[in-house]
Amino acid sequence: MENDNDMIYTKEYFLDSTEPYEKLYQIESSFERERELTKLAQIAMKCGVRNFKALFNKYCKSVAVANNRSYAENVSNFTGQELELNTGGWKADDMGITRFGLSGYEEIACVHPIMPVERLVNIDTGIEKTRIAYCKGGIWRSKICDRSQLASSRSIVSLSDYGIAVTSENAKYLVQYICDVENLNYNLIPEHNSVSRLGWIGQTDFSPYVDDLIFDGDVSYKHLYDAVSEKGSAEKWIQFVRDIRAEGNIPTKIVLAAAFASILVEPCNCSCFFVHLWNGSGNGKTVALMLAASVWANPKIGEYITTFNSTAVGQELMAGFVNSLPLIMDELQIQNGDRKDFDKTIYKLSEGTGRDRGAKTGGLQRKATWRNCILTSGESPITSAHSGSGAVNRIVEINTEGTKFFANAKKTADFLMGNYGHAGKIFVEKLMEEPDLMELAKKMQGDFFERLSGKDITEKQIMAASLILTADALIDMLIFEDGNGLKIDEMTQFLSAHGEVSSDTRAYEWLLDWLAQNNKKFEGKDDLPEVWGKTEVGKISIIRNVFNKACADNGFNPSSFLSWMKRNDLIEAEGKGYTKRIRINGMKCQCVILKTERQPMYGYDETPDGFQLIPKEEQIEF
Repeated sequence: MENDNDMIYTKEYFLDSTEPYEKLYQIESSFERERELTKLAQIAMKCGVRNFKALFNKYCKSVAVANNRSYAENVSNFTGQELELNTGGWKADDMGITRFGLSGYEEIACVHPIMPVERLVNIDTGIEKTRIAYCKGGIWRSKICDRSQLASSRSIVSLSDYGIAVTSENAKYLVQYICDVENLNYNLIPEHNSVSRLGWIGQTDFSPYVDDLIFDGDVSYKHLYDAVSEKGSAEKWIQFVRDIRAEGNIPTKIVLAAAFASILVEPCNCSCFFVHLWNGSGNGKTVALMLAASVWANPKIGEYITTFNSTAVGQELMAGFVNSLPLIMDELQIQNGDRKDFDKTIYKLSEGTGRDRGAKTGGLQRKATWRNCILTSGESPITSAHSGSGAVNRIVEINTEGTKFFANAKKTADFLMGNYGHAGKIFVEKLMEEPDLMELAKKMQGDFFERLSGKDITEKQIMAASLILTADALIDMLIFEDGNGLKIDEMTQFLSAHGEVSSDTRAYEWLLDWLAQNNKKFEGKDDLPEVWGKTEVGKISIIRNVFNKACADNGFNPSSFLSWMKRNDLIEAEGKGYTKRIRINGMKCQCVILKTERQPMYGYDETPDGFQLIPKEEQIEF
């Protein structure tokens, strides 16, 4: 028994009562608590209780469990911290993070508060990241880091770019501290799903409209992710756009419907497609793209809408990020490089998958994929006379000459800057809440496809049109309810027929023009400085090398073109080849023999091998 300040201590006081433990636990200062613990432990020992400190630790743990917390002798003690975490052998307070090493010297992990506060698991890749919170100057900030970055003393030094006090000297201690704290507090550190892109997540969720979904992607896309947000009034936006639809401008309605159609591409199992507005200046093309962007996001140029002032890789990565939402690019004329090369970009973006690239650690990087609509504008067409049929086939080009998109474009732009992001969220929520609506969308797309299939329009063009018409019908039913939707004939006037799409048909037209332009070089006279072939009754012979070079210079594939002409009986050929050996100026050479008494009409007939040209005899003069 002991008497201390008139307090009588007994063995029963320490073993049958919780009073001494409660009094100790209520002491906030760790220094004062430790001093009192030492005093009471000595008194308890005299009373026959030799394990008082162990009993106090168990009491603390029981209180922590009751409060859904953890207990440890060392815990983080940062002012304003998100979590209180067990720091193991590390002392962690506002003065920094330190411990005494085996050598007896103090090891400093960091001179300011820092701690892991959240685990993020990417829903696409399963890759786990860690959000680190740190405090400097009394202000808490956070940074999402790859776990590999936090696991290496070499790579963790890069966090110094964000203001974290880490150098090559303390890097290994900071790595060990973060690792220790994560392992000791696995159940306390919250774990959330994360995403590094927009669009459909499986068949039931849509980024960013998922609760507790956190963006963990590249910081350069953070502004784009944040742009997909809501501002202003949904009711005002709907009424404003109702008035625009009532004006009856068909290109405006197509662009608006295409913005909604973008998220139907994947569920309807369709291909990516372009809608391109061109011609004229000051008629509201850019504002039309702003209207499309306002369905989902902030329509300000540079926020959600980008320009063509980017590389092909940049455009590919951007497409992968927006994923299901429309990729919107303005000002085609800014496009760098040869316009002939832009066909490659069209193919890449409409294929919906990125390029295979090697990873630094070996193997391949994860490829970006997307299934959406690409909305573009410019002062000229996005394709040229030399574009391949595949490129032309994937684009709905709208010549806006004589078109005024809005009665007051400035008023429209000002309104959209203050009201956006509502309609897309409403559209997605209705499709997800009512599964029958998505099934209806798939059925409508199939029905529109069947109805358009009887027309002289290519299949890919029909696919794009059917998606746009489906989206337009759905938004008329679910959002606008005004009956001012698109009609099939209004849509088909902007679609390409088989003959317009065929690169071989366009190549044949070019060839006739080229022959007429260079007719002197086919007279076969010895005194000409340059001879490209010769003209005979009913045919023109073109030296094969000359033909190949002319085709290549104008963006046409000579072998593919010759195969097409042979199938349609437009050339003479020997055996399985495409040329004949004839004599020009006394020399025998391989020539393409073009029959001038035949010219194709631009009608097509369906065969088991696809659509074939129906040739018709017609005299051509050279």
